[in-house]
Amino acid sequence: MSEPEILICPACDTANRVPRARLGDAPRCGSCKAALFEGQPLALDAGRFDRLIGTGTLPVLVDFWAEWCGPCKAMAPAFIAAARDLEPGFRLVKIDTEAEPTLAHRYAIRSIPTLMVVSGGREVARQSGVMDRASLVRWARAAAAS
Repeated sequence: MSEPEILICPACDTANRVPRARLGDAPRCGSCKAALFEGQPLALDAGRFDRLIGTGTLPVLVDFWAEWCGPCKAMAPAFIAAARDLEPGFRLVKIDTEAEPTLAHRYAIRSIPTLMVVSGGREVARQSGVMDRASLVRWARAAAAS
């Protein structure tokens, strides 16, 4: 039997062990009973992001963005749609670079939107610029598979 995935609850940040074969069965948090997948990206601060990539085992697709960024706003609907396509195999998160400048600095974000795939706690791929839903999904899956 394969190792279970460790999913961080989007509501209470509790680590939950879920068998890989059960990821598609709408798992809920063992602590607060919230759904572990919401079909939409999670907006995280630095502490919650670090917990997610440090403890969680799913690949994470990160959108570094800012409220004032027109291209970021243009890509937002595609990123939300990608969450519905990629979950439960990925966790999608949004990091507001204005609210979390330490994360933007840590990952040397020079332009936004910048997309990054993190797997096993390390960056495995990066892409700057607007992407449509289908391209985003293809890119993320290819990056996580490599």
